[in-house]
Amino acid sequence: MDIKLEDISFGYLINDVTLLFRKHFDRRAVRFGLTRAQWRALKVLHRRPGLRQTELAEFLEMEPIAVGRVIDRLQAAGFVERRADPADRRCWRLYDTEQSRGVIDDMEDIARSIRRDATSGISREELEQLMATLERMKENLQSLEGAASTV
Repeated sequence: MDIKLEDISFGYLINDVTLLFRKHFDRRAVRFGLTRAQWRALKVLHRRPGLRQTELAEFLEMEPIAVGRVIDRLQAAGFVERRADPADRRCWRLYDTEQSRGVIDDMEDIARSIRRDATSGISREELEQLMATLERMKENLQSLEGAASTV
C-alpha cells in the first residue's frame, strides 16, 4: 500500500503535542495562581511594554473585552499597571510590574524545563530539522492566506 504525502495526518499529532505542553505547563505553574491567558498576557507585555488593550488582544488572538477581564485580574493582583496614553487620554497603556518580572523568570524556567523534558533523546540536528520543516509549513500556510484574499 502506497500512502500519498498529502494523506499523512500530522495535524492531530501537532495538536496532541501542543495540548501536552499546555497540560504539563499548567501543572507546574499552578503555584503562581495564574491562568494560561494571564501568563500569555504577562509575557507579551514583558516583551512589548506599553501596548494598548486592543493591541494586546490582537497578539493574544482574543476579543478585547476578554483581554480586559484578564488585565483587570492581573492589575488587581499587582502584576500589571495601566498608564494614561500621553497621545490619547481615552486610551491606557499596559505595563508589567516588578512583581510580574519575578514570576515571568520562574515561568520561563518552567517552560525551559518542559522543553528539555520533551526533547529528551532527540539530537540537536533532529530538532533543527523539525523546526526548519515546521517553519516551512507555516510559511506555506501563510502564503495561502494571501492567495485566498485575491480569489
